[in-house]
Amino acid sequence: MPMHGRLRSRIRAALTSAAILLPALAVTTAASPLTASAASTRMISASGTAHFISVAEGKDNGVQNPEARPSIAEPGSGGAGPNVTENGGGAAGTGEGSGGPRVNSKLLLTFQGLNHRQQRLANGGNQFSVEPPDQGLCAGNGFVLETVNDVLRVFDYAGNPLSGVVDLNTFYGYPPAVKRTTPRVFGPFVTDPSCYYDPTTQRWFHVVLTLDVDSKSGHFLGPNHLDIAVSQTSNPTGSWTIYRLPVQDDGSQGTPDHGCTTDLDKNGNPIGHGPCLGDYPHLGLNANAFFVSTNEYSFFGFDYHGAQVYAFSKKAIESGAASVAVTQFDTHGLDNGNSGFTLAPATSPNSNAGGRTEWFLSSNAADEAHGNGVAVGPRTSNEVLVWRLNTSSIDRPSPDLDLSHDVVNVKRYAAPPPSDQEVGSAPLKDCLNDVPCATFLNGEPDPFLETEYALDSSDTRMLQTTFAAGKLWGALDTILNGKAGIEFFEIRVGDEPDVARNGFLGLTGQNLTYPAIGVTRAGVGVVAFTVAGSNYFPSAGYANIDGHGVGAVQIAKLGSGPADGFSGYKYYGNPPGTTRPRWGDYGATAVVGNTVWIASEMINQTCTLAQYESSPFGSCGGTRTALANWSTEISSLTVTARGGDD
Repeated sequence: MPMHGRLRSRIRAALTSAAILLPALAVTTAASPLTASAASTRMISASGTAHFISVAEGKDNGVQNPEARPSIAEPGSGGAGPNVTENGGGAAGTGEGSGGPRVNSKLLLTFQGLNHRQQRLANGGNQFSVEPPDQGLCAGNGFVLETVNDVLRVFDYAGNPLSGVVDLNTFYGYPPAVKRTTPRVFGPFVTDPSCYYDPTTQRWFHVVLTLDVDSKSGHFLGPNHLDIAVSQTSNPTGSWTIYRLPVQDDGSQGTPDHGCTTDLDKNGNPIGHGPCLGDYPHLGLNANAFFVSTNEYSFFGFDYHGAQVYAFSKKAIESGAASVAVTQFDTHGLDNGNSGFTLAPATSPNSNAGGRTEWFLSSNAADEAHGNGVAVGPRTSNEVLVWRLNTSSIDRPSPDLDLSHDVVNVKRYAAPPPSDQEVGSAPLKDCLNDVPCATFLNGEPDPFLETEYALDSSDTRMLQTTFAAGKLWGALDTILNGKAGIEFFEIRVGDEPDVARNGFLGLTGQNLTYPAIGVTRAGVGVVAFTVAGSNYFPSAGYANIDGHGVGAVQIAKLGSGPADGFSGYKYYGNPPGTTRPRWGDYGATAVVGNTVWIASEMINQTCTLAQYESSPFGSCGGTRTALANWSTEISSLTVTARGGDD
């Protein structure tokens, strides 16, 4: 649920239309590490067991009321900022002194992952329409686990499903997201899934953010928690142990009190006292610890507090212990008075690679990385923050842990513009512009003229971080020759981290968004992303990468049509007449030996208005739902070094 450059306004108090925009709930070395974070340790208890429980798919009933839950209203992202032109608009990326990567890659397999139709109809159809999917992926031991908002599924290495499509509410032992009975019953809001397979201990990790709601109205209550599931065996289709970690940080349920606010005074200053929100959880591992990072906002207010990091003993949490210790770090004010934002924790093809130090990368061009995040940009930056956390004492009764960071200088980046897409058949748009069809769909005509929209291109937050071959590999979205492009970073770690290589990846006249880098132990890999533009429907793309630079854009699977989802149309805006065309908010990679699994959002279907209006209405022959048509693509590639010095 990332905020993408601007903070949300306030929680919407009531559902006002059948479908509402859902919350979006990312060269030289500077001086030595700055002020270290104070840490606090508490205990949390195991809370049940997760299973892959098969529930029949619901019926295709077009649009049902409510189709989306009450949401956090958000304006669009801030301005795109000044242009960045370092790569000259070429098809391949560049790095300093780059002769291009020395990587041989072979696309072994590509198959459709989870899509919106499966998500919406899971658990007997007791689900909401959701955009974006927020795609997570993990792989190992012959299994591939994909997770999105709000379902997950397990495949084998050939792409064959080994489980049904399981909704996250059921997996974590909650009531359904919604039961459209009389009266309606709302379940907790489960969102922002991520996962990882630990190849050293052969255990699977899955994390989500869960927001408590009023079961009668669906309104958010304030308490929210990270739900962490850890597999009990090496088989992800088996049982998992669940831990629930409160993260509202208002002094309740054992949390610290971070003074989150509830409103603004007449001068625009945050006031009040209420719960915080542990947004955008992402996970990492090292040899002896497990980590989750979040971005902490005022839940009902307007301001940003700072990134949080939670550290667990990997030995304890993988054992399924009845209770485990968690140490929390608050980055509020640590960067010369500013707070950390989106600390992307490192994962590795070998979880022992980093020893007892965990590394994180973050950026600081976003509003959240300045003051309390209320003042809106646009901003640019030429800095990346490298965070370290030594966990040598994680298994002691009173661990002595320390989080600190360095700042390294990189090439300038700024928030990307929205991503245009190739023009094609968009039957939801056409239906909304047709009075009889719109009335059948929504019970009333659409008062707005709907047009094909551009996709959200993220902000400048750091996305997936990988630790391999002694370096941190990370990437973010930036504006590049007037389009959305990618800046990548290869950073040597040590007492004084420094940049080994830093460059850009773009495609002339097109957009590349939501990068995720997977690198093998040998230091070769791929960066995955979505490709969209005047010549491309949203497609799954990738490029080779190693210590010599990044290669040309390649397509794993071409998109079949434009994105045609409710979040891009004015009728469903919050408030009506506005749009927030959701995409992302992240892709994923997973490394197994010399194979890199990649996952990206794309569009894998197309149809006409006539097909859309055929029975069952809005399904286009079972390829989409009435309100959205996103899909995900999962691919695997073998990558090896192509001679030379790596």
